[in-house]
Amino acid sequence: MEAYELTTQGGATDFARTIRICESFGPYCLIGGLAVNCYVEPVYTLDADLVLIAANLPAVRAHLETQGFVTEMHEHSLNAKPAESDLRIQFTKDERYQDFLIRAITAEVLGKPVKIACLEDVTRGKLWAYGDPRRRLSKRKKDELDLIRLAERYPELKSLYPSELREQIERG
Repeated sequence: MEAYELTTQGGATDFARTIRICESFGPYCLIGGLAVNCYVEPVYTLDADLVLIAANLPAVRAHLETQGFVTEMHEHSLNAKPAESDLRIQFTKDERYQDFLIRAITAEVLGKPVKIACLEDVTRGKLWAYGDPRRRLSKRKKDELDLIRLAERYPELKSLYPSELREQIERG
């Protein structure tokens, strides 16, 4: 956690602040790369991807702004950036993630207990992102790497993967 705090100029502290805000607005869970890191050997990321009850997003945005976060509303997400750190926070507006909230589990993330999507839901979310042709190639490749990392640790997940990715993993 100390290394993350230093390299992100306070990102771990801002992550903890963000989680406290999420907790005050009801169910939430971490998705994306930081959630993947809870299941496999972690890799460095500046992004914190979250889902919470969609109806709470306007109130969360207003609260984040009172706490000094800069926010931007996009078609598919609410993005927030702390004033001082390099942490990038993205709250998805994609309705498919709403069911993740009821299956969320608790894990330690950057030294703090956090609700994260269960393994199958983290995988499902990564598959959705990997299969989205509107995403930048570099983002899709990162999603592909996360899926490969998950499959290496949890081979049973491969049955969820598209055939071309399964075949690539099998070729190793």
